[in-house]
Amino acid sequence: MQLYDLPIEELKTYKPKKTARPDFSDFWKVSLEELRQVEAKTALEPYNYPVKGVKVYRLTYQSFDHSRIEGWYAVPDQIGPHPALVRFHGYNASYDGGVHDIVNWALHGYATFGMLVRGQGGSEDKTVTTGAQALGWMTKGVLSKETYYYRGVYLDAVRALDVIQSFPEVDEHRIGVIGGSQGGALAVAAAALSDIPKVVVADYPYLSNFERAVDVALEQPYLEINSYFRRNSDPELEEKVFETLSYFDLINLAGWVKQPTLMAIGLIDQITPPSTVFAVYNHLETDKDLKVYRYFGHEYIPAFQTEKLAFLQKHLKI
Repeated sequence: MQLYDLPIEELKTYKPKKTARPDFSDFWKVSLEELRQVEAKTALEPYNYPVKGVKVYRLTYQSFDHSRIEGWYAVPDQIGPHPALVRFHGYNASYDGGVHDIVNWALHGYATFGMLVRGQGGSEDKTVTTGAQALGWMTKGVLSKETYYYRGVYLDAVRALDVIQSFPEVDEHRIGVIGGSQGGALAVAAAALSDIPKVVVADYPYLSNFERAVDVALEQPYLEINSYFRRNSDPELEEKVFETLSYFDLINLAGWVKQPTLMAIGLIDQITPPSTVFAVYNHLETDKDLKVYRYFGHEYIPAFQTEKLAFLQKHLKI
């Protein structure tokens, strides 16, 4: 039994109107140009991880606003070039940097980088913001699209792809983006803003259809936005917040995604409401598939792991 949200037949056709402002494309064009002005200064530091057949490194690079971004990079200890994955983690949920998951993907044959999201792992966040915010990152700098937290995060994801593509052991034509929740959102956003990835896998992607999310989400972190509104009751401020969020809403970026895309959602997901995931999925204009799991929530979905492996194997030809 579904606990809440729309019935499955309504979810299949749920396609809210896009909220992109007239300067949406120009904003991202300017943002990507600002990123290009920052030299990556990539560095790799070997790490002695107890596994055979894989080399593990601490990878760092410089990104938007000169923040230093880091993460784990693991590559099969064989002659390449290898297909590659850039993996993004969930909201404030990268334990030990996700190194064990990154190594596991390398054992499957992929050169894999797990980006640590700025401020949530070991990565820097140098963007200067003004004004108060609710607990967490959802409302950091939210009164301006230039200073909003996820501007830097989305651009960090794009820079991660630039860095991985530059490595000689990586096949530049076989790179995918993967992630769950916040990580799923970053996979979709990176594919929208970069032509490097050839395939996208997003488990219950976050950061979509914000207006509905704040109405129906039952658990954090969307509720950080609700908390912000409880502390700031001015209707004009609420309007300004949703204007800023529109530049980062996946429903507005979905049309830019041209790569084959696989998604998953559980119908009792109280963190990323099913309707918000169907919202971005139904706006995709590419080869796509959404696996629906009636009895699962915001959690590890065993059956989807097989779907994910087969999908990546097919499109990255491993």
